[in-house]
Amino acid sequence: MPELSVCICTYRRPQLLARLLTAVFAQNLAAQRFEVVVLDNDAQQSAASVLAEFAARFPQRLTSLTLSVSNISLARNAVIAAARGQYLCLIDDDECPQPDWLEQLLRVQQQYAADVVFAPVVPEYQDGVPEWIRRGGYFERARMPSGTRIDDKNARSGNVLLRRAALAPSVDGNGPFDTAYGNSGGEDTMLFRRLLAAGAGMVWCDEAAVSEQVPLERASARWLLQRSFRTGQLFMRTELAMAAQPRRRAAYLVLRALLQAVLAALLALGLLVFKPLRAFHWARIVASQCGKLNHFRGKKPHIYGQA
Repeated sequence: MPELSVCICTYRRPQLLARLLTAVFAQNLAAQRFEVVVLDNDAQQSAASVLAEFAARFPQRLTSLTLSVSNISLARNAVIAAARGQYLCLIDDDECPQPDWLEQLLRVQQQYAADVVFAPVVPEYQDGVPEWIRRGGYFERARMPSGTRIDDKNARSGNVLLRRAALAPSVDGNGPFDTAYGNSGGEDTMLFRRLLAAGAGMVWCDEAAVSEQVPLERASARWLLQRSFRTGQLFMRTELAMAAQPRRRAAYLVLRALLQAVLAALLALGLLVFKPLRAFHWARIVASQCGKLNHFRGKKPHIYGQA
C-alpha cells in the first residue's frame, strides 16, 4: 500500500501532463512509497495517449480515470476516492516539481504533525511574455518560512499535501470538494475554510516549490483584469456562504466594495499618464470590487475548463 498518492486532474494539456508525469516519476522518494492517480476531465480524452505511454512504463504505480462532465470538484473527488495513500498530494497539470518535492512535503508534514501542507507555485514565463508582466509580479504568490501557520487567505490547492484522515466530511455526498463550486472555482477555499473551522493544522513548506507555466494568452492587461473581476466574484460568494449572518455581512461588503472601487478608480485615473503601472494596479482593484458587486446579479462565473 503506498504511503502517498499524487492526485492530478488534467484538461486538454497533454504535453504539459507528460512533462509533469516525467517529473513526478523521477522523484527522489522511494518508488514503493507513492502512487500517481490521474483523471482526464476532457470528454475527448485528449490525455489518452500520454496516459497509455506512462501506464506501460509504470504499470503498478499509475491509475488513470476519465470523467466527461466538466467539473473540477467532481474530478478531484474522483481522484481522491481512487487514491490509496494516507497522504494526498494535489498538483495542477500545468505545474512541474523539483526532484525532492515529495520528500520536502512529507518532511514538513511530519515535523509539524500537519493536516495540510502548502507549498509555493512559481511562475514560469514563456518566451514573448512582455517585460512589464514579468516585472509586475502579477503571477507571483506570497512565500514564507517553512512551518509558518497558514490561514484561508494563502490556502490554494495547486501544490498541497493533505492528510486523508483530516479531510472534512462531504458536503453534498460526492466527496470533500463541494460540486456547487466545480465550474466557478472557490471549491478549494470552501474546503480549507471547513478544515480550519474543524481545527486542522495548516503549515507552509517553502522548499517544495513547483513551477507553473504562464502561457502567452494570459500575459495581457485584459486577462489580468478579467481574473481580478472573477476573483472578486468568488470572494463575495465564498464569504457569504460561510457568514453567520449573511445579510449583515453582505451589506458591509457591498459598502466597502463601493468605497474601494471609487477610490481606486480615482487613483488609477490620476496616475495613468505618468505612472501607468501603478495606475494598472489600481485598475485591477477596481475590477475586483466590481466583481464583488456583480455577484448579486446571480450569475456564477465559469472558470474551469478555460485558459
